[in-house]
Amino acid sequence: MRFVVTIDGPAGAGKSTTARAVAAALDFLYVDTGALYRALALKVLQQGIPPEDDDALERCVRETRLGLSGTPDHPQVRLDGVEVSGEIRSPAVSEMSSRLAARPAVRRQLVEIQRDLGDRGPLVAEGRDLGTVVFPDANVKIYLDADPETRIRRRHQELVRRGLPVQVTDVAEDLKRRDDRDRSRTDSPLVAAGDAVPLNTSGMTVDEQVAAVLALVRAHPRFPRPPGEQAESRPEGPMGD
Repeated sequence: MRFVVTIDGPAGAGKSTTARAVAAALDFLYVDTGALYRALALKVLQQGIPPEDDDALERCVRETRLGLSGTPDHPQVRLDGVEVSGEIRSPAVSEMSSRLAARPAVRRQLVEIQRDLGDRGPLVAEGRDLGTVVFPDANVKIYLDADPETRIRRRHQELVRRGLPVQVTDVAEDLKRRDDRDRSRTDSPLVAAGDAVPLNTSGMTVDEQVAAVLALVRAHPRFPRPPGEQAESRPEGPMGD
């Protein structure tokens, strides 16, 4: 059954953590669309392709095999058949993926890859243009955000946990660059879909974020609930059909 939940928002808002937990709780496919851009960014860096060279980028995307597998708790990203989940989380790859995401030639081709995933069954996908461009007909659309201080702190803690010795000031500058680039690009800018439910996570714990999203998903009339499970009360706010 096709049932799509999209979670969009800027870096540090809690998209990945929330989406993984929601997908695991519902036994849905978890789709980290940012990981696809990161995997491509890793290849671009390895091959020394200038991010402004649209012709070279388009050839690179056409010749690249990208895949997502694993579980929500242990997602795997494959680049040309090689598992690269651990290699795509560096600041250099993050910066390059943000630059590639602003290139229309890259976005158009990756959008098609992402849409194909919707046919693999119920899924929770997180990114920046899912509810507006990739899955405009998603059943449930959520836009996560948080105040800048919260986002900077979360991103810094995430990088430190991965063993990357970064300064808070560097994280703040990186997030600002990415926000400016994501929101100002002409092709698929970062913006909340008109029918997305906004959720500010600044003062919320992870458990609270997950519970809020699960309530929204389970309240949808087409939610594929197990036989005998009662529908939850529908929360206030707009939601896709």
